[in-house]
Amino acid sequence: MQALKYARAASVDEAVKMLREGGPTARVLAGGTDVIVQARERRRQIELFVDIKHIDEVMSMRMEPRGLTIGAGVPLYKIYGDAQIARHYAALAESTRVIGGTAIQGRATIGGNLANASPAADSIPALFVLGAVATVAGPNGRREVPATQFCTGPGVNVLLTGEFIVSIFFPALPAHTGTAWERFIPRNEMDIAVTNAAAMLTMNGETVTEARIALGAVAPRTLYVEAAAAALAGKPLTDASIAAAAVAARDAATPIDDMRGSIKQRKHLSGVLVERTIRRAAERARA
Repeated sequence: MQALKYARAASVDEAVKMLREGGPTARVLAGGTDVIVQARERRRQIELFVDIKHIDEVMSMRMEPRGLTIGAGVPLYKIYGDAQIARHYAALAESTRVIGGTAIQGRATIGGNLANASPAADSIPALFVLGAVATVAGPNGRREVPATQFCTGPGVNVLLTGEFIVSIFFPALPAHTGTAWERFIPRNEMDIAVTNAAAMLTMNGETVTEARIALGAVAPRTLYVEAAAAALAGKPLTDASIAAAAVAARDAATPIDDMRGSIKQRKHLSGVLVERTIRRAAERARA
């Protein structure tokens, strides 16, 4: 473990000041389930942890007519355990329920999952299809960053020195909209996805009026697969249109071979999981 300093912030402005003064080796501590491991294994040079868990805005969660706002420090169990989130944002509930085990879910956050920018992050495909937008605070004030633009590469994001995620906003979804998320892992004890996927469908009868598809663990960052969505939008939902979306997902995937899965397996799973999430999202949209 590196020798490091700890500071507790009582406000967003105080956290920004601490992070700015700490420079590139300062990191936010919310759940800490990724960043503490990175410090212990010396995968990142970290000299200062800024604890944001005592900032009310960061730890709050509220549902309003315009949408859902989740503070960057809200632990996962509060997200998937909320009945309204499970009903209106099913893909988010499904993805947060499987990140780590019970102990991890008591600490880990979607703010941390997004900021960590892992290509295999479980919640990020759900954030993509739900149209999530991160509110970022920093020395120059606040700015909003769509989740689809937040991660720029493996472990790399758009945050500048002194900036951190305050909250994530999910706009209210239209009527007759369904969402779904799914992943594949070789065994229950292995928590990193070989492939994961999320889908959002808005339907008018049996016609898809809007679609969003996202894939994880098959590229250097989570993919927003526009070609798969285009195979569905404006058309009746049929086996043929679903198959076309699955093919587009397989074509978009650019995975690697590693100990968790092969290129061939991951490309195949991209199509399988996209088809499954489309069908489940459609069932929810009809309901």
